[in-house]
Amino acid sequence: MAGTTTAAQRGERRREPAGEPRRGPLRRVRLPAPPRPRTLVLAGAAAALLTAGLIWLLYGSPWLRVGEVGVSGTRVLGEDEVRRAAAVPAGLPLASVDTEAVEARIRAALPRVESVEADRDWPHGVTLEVTERTAVLILAERDGFVEVDRSGVRFATLPKAPGSVPLLELDPATGKSAGSTLRRFGRDRLVREAVRVARDIPDAVARSTRTVKVRTFDAFSLELRDGRTVRWGSPEEGAAKASTLRALMKATPKARHFDVSVPSAPASSTS
Repeated sequence: MAGTTTAAQRGERRREPAGEPRRGPLRRVRLPAPPRPRTLVLAGAAAALLTAGLIWLLYGSPWLRVGEVGVSGTRVLGEDEVRRAAAVPAGLPLASVDTEAVEARIRAALPRVESVEADRDWPHGVTLEVTERTAVLILAERDGFVEVDRSGVRFATLPKAPGSVPLLELDPATGKSAGSTLRRFGRDRLVREAVRVARDIPDAVARSTRTVKVRTFDAFSLELRDGRTVRWGSPEEGAAKASTLRALMKATPKARHFDVSVPSAPASSTS
């Protein structure tokens, strides 16, 4: 009868796992065919030709070669002087330029160079960005006047002292105490300490400083171009002394002598 469920049908339903969907018919998926050997050979040959062409373009072609060397950042040094030190051959493949070796050659040949950055400037150039050392002190030596930078590096000897850089006096006229100081601490140590002092001097004062004097390790002093003097004391507490000196000069503009050897107790006088 219609609507009647037989016992066999009821049994089949009971045998189906609960919650498991009925599986539909399986579908076949067609996998791509593996590349033919001839295709692989052609692809490999194309890659090899491309690589060979690129190598030839970089190293064998006449187009990507050094045609000019640009120099920037120089103040005292001449651009041609830097180019000669760099020794980059004209016509060299640009890809063959060893920029680190170029930088090393410049630093070795030109002690005035503090840092240099060499870069390839495609398609025909090399650029050299130079930073020169700046002297903070001048030392009087037998063969001239030696420039010393803020790191204590002696980088150039001049026949005449430049008026814009303070001259270091390690042996002033009252030579006894200076002599004992030299023997105790050594010339190089005193130069390093004088560089510390020169670094800490306020910029406006440094530009007008004619001489940095050392009588003893604890007695550095400055002589300005207009005749004013500054008693600095030891190289210690340089930042505090610089700040105090700026305030003291502003507060007593007519003073001729300033003492910041103890920055917490500064003094000034007109005579």
